[in-house]
Amino acid sequence: MYDIGIDLGSRTSKIVVLNKQSLVYNKINDTGVNPKETSKKLLQSALKDLKIDKNQINHIYTTGYGRNIVPFSDKRISEISCHAKGVNHLIPEVRTIIDIGGQDSKVILVNKSGRVLDFAMNDKCAAGTGKFLEVTATTLETTVDKLGELSNKSTRVVKVNSTCVVFAESEIIGLIADGKNKTDIIKAIHHSIAKRTKNLLAQLHWQSPVIFTGGVARNEGMVKAISEILDIEIFTPSNSVITGALGAALFAREG
Repeated sequence: MYDIGIDLGSRTSKIVVLNKQSLVYNKINDTGVNPKETSKKLLQSALKDLKIDKNQINHIYTTGYGRNIVPFSDKRISEISCHAKGVNHLIPEVRTIIDIGGQDSKVILVNKSGRVLDFAMNDKCAAGTGKFLEVTATTLETTVDKLGELSNKSTRVVKVNSTCVVFAESEIIGLIADGKNKTDIIKAIHHSIAKRTKNLLAQLHWQSPVIFTGGVARNEGMVKAISEILDIEIFTPSNSVITGALGAALFAREG
């Protein structure tokens, strides 16, 4: 028998399947314009790839922005709780979680059992989120996947002062017109997001170890920027994108 967690995010959606012992399947898809259909496709893919049917599923729990629109969900759980649960399962010693997704960023404090002690969210402005990086990549005629690699080639310090994505786009265009190097601009954007993350952390009594999750955690330049701004080592597990779905699946397995 299996339990499933689905994290339906604003940009990407993830599914995790557990049996009684371990994680047996995970997949990530773009959420697209029809999140409900995306959730159905993720479930269908899991059943097909694992060669199982719905009768072998105990529970399906959902989280993320679209958790309430998944028609086959047995229970909806907040993404805060699911990220805490998933991270605690992967790295029990972690006490602070930084999660940056496509539309929001959050800091979560957890205890040794993975219970949420406190949290802070930035969900009303895209400047500290993956959306900022998408705008940067488009403006600089590159892709989000290449931003980390390019920022590591930076040789000069450039400052981005805007705290709004709309104004930052204009500022980037101005920096290009001034002859600033693309790699230096990207590094400046990473540091701008890192500073906003630090401001979120300042609202809480956080402590190490710190783990960085979410889609933006795959950006090596972003990991480096946050480490430099906080002056501590940041952990980024290889499966950092699925921690929310993993947490939902763990809750599902507990019933």
